[in-house]
Amino acid sequence: MRSLLWFSVITLFLSPLVFGFGLRVADYPNDDGTRLVISWEKLPPPELEAADPDSYILERSTGSDGDFAPAAVISKLDPTLTTTDQDLNKDEKYYYRLSCTSEGIVWVSEPAGPYTPVENWYNTGRTNVLIGILLTGAMVGWFISQGKKGRSQYLRPIAGLLALDEAIGRATEMGKPILYSSGRGSMNRPASIASMNILGSVAEKVASYGTPLIFPNNDPVVTAVAQEVAREGYTKAGHADKYNSDNIYFVTDSQFGYAAAVDGIMMRERPATNLFFGTFEAESLILAETGNSIGAIQIAGTDSSIQMAFFIVACDYVLIGEELFAASGYLSGDPQVVGTLKGSDYLKIVIAILLVIGALLGLLNQTWFVNLFVTA
Repeated sequence: MRSLLWFSVITLFLSPLVFGFGLRVADYPNDDGTRLVISWEKLPPPELEAADPDSYILERSTGSDGDFAPAAVISKLDPTLTTTDQDLNKDEKYYYRLSCTSEGIVWVSEPAGPYTPVENWYNTGRTNVLIGILLTGAMVGWFISQGKKGRSQYLRPIAGLLALDEAIGRATEMGKPILYSSGRGSMNRPASIASMNILGSVAEKVASYGTPLIFPNNDPVVTAVAQEVAREGYTKAGHADKYNSDNIYFVTDSQFGYAAAVDGIMMRERPATNLFFGTFEAESLILAETGNSIGAIQIAGTDSSIQMAFFIVACDYVLIGEELFAASGYLSGDPQVVGTLKGSDYLKIVIAILLVIGALLGLLNQTWFVNLFVTA
């Protein structure tokens, strides 16, 4: 009898133990189908209370009888009793178990599974983003519809754009060309896109007056786009025959080589008006100072706050901040562009109101309002 008891004790400590320890597996919410959430009962299990190991191994397999590989190390002190298994295949079935080797004891739980991660088509944690998109779309759509119905939509005066007609008229009276530059930005820059929109309106105006428009470029793609935009502007004005593609040309993609080339054009052609709209870097002050030295009216706009400072000291008018992006709608009067501007402006008012409300409620320790706008 005593021999049988000792045999049982030795078998208990030297053989792997498989007990029914509860593992629960659930799909990770609001994800792309690559994660599962695994939770477990409070550790240690009854069989290991005497040994009370500090850590356990969470093992994963693609079959209940397959080879289990370590997926995570679990501490007995983890208060959440959960962990997330990531980088999974959404088409695969997974099994999980806990294991522990401590003081000669080898323990494993019964496998839990199969479980397959599910790809969620909608992230409920970003409902606030959806509401913001719908609100923005509704505002923009309403203002666009109002513009298409012919209703006047007020845009505040922008000094630099009000002076554009004067600058073009001065060049016409003096019989001198207008020099246009979009800087060094490629066509994937927002400032370059805004510059092309402004160019269309400028080309339409100079076509009516018969004033030459010179546009040296730093990027060959921008050159091609600028030629098409200018051609369209001349066509809208009814003077397609006056368009000269040789006036819009590629110079060089070298930064200071471009600056030297444009400066040379200014000194030779003596333009009455210089228009700098786009992405500018260290060459901004070089261009603006040269234009100032020949007495040209200069209007500039850029999305770089650093270069904007140089334009302010050397140019007559500067579009500040978002005025560069609003210029195309201001000049063209296109109801779609103007409606988009009005909608975004009113949305800014809504955001400002929400910020004030959030700040006040935050002072009162009312965090529920802030949690409405926190994305998961």
